Amino acid sequence: MPAESVVEMATLGGARALGLQGEIGSLEPGKRADLIVIETDRAHSVPLYNVYSHLVYALKGLDVTTSIINGQLVMSEGRVLTLDEKRIKQKAKEYRQRILASLKKN
Repeated sequence: MPAESVVEMATLGGARALGLQGEIGSLEPGKRADLIVIETDRAHSVPLYNVYSHLVYALKGLDVTTSIINGQLVMSEGRVLTLDEKRIKQKAKEYRQRILASLKKN
């Protein structure tokens, strides 16, 4: 599938599928301001020939450095600003221990 089609499916197509094309899916006045900034200078993404192909085939989630959702900055320089990452990791470790303990009982 052409990369341009994949990007459209992920943006405008996704918005249409949800019936939200009037609110999201593209950057236009009156729509929610959702956007990301992507680092394109890392070894796996150089050289860049086609932006669409890079977005679809070369770049990874870890390449997103900044995220703005509905006009609010939620991630900057790879750090999530709206969640307590340390607390989330601790909770995940606690769940891991509970799961391992329950598996030993069986």
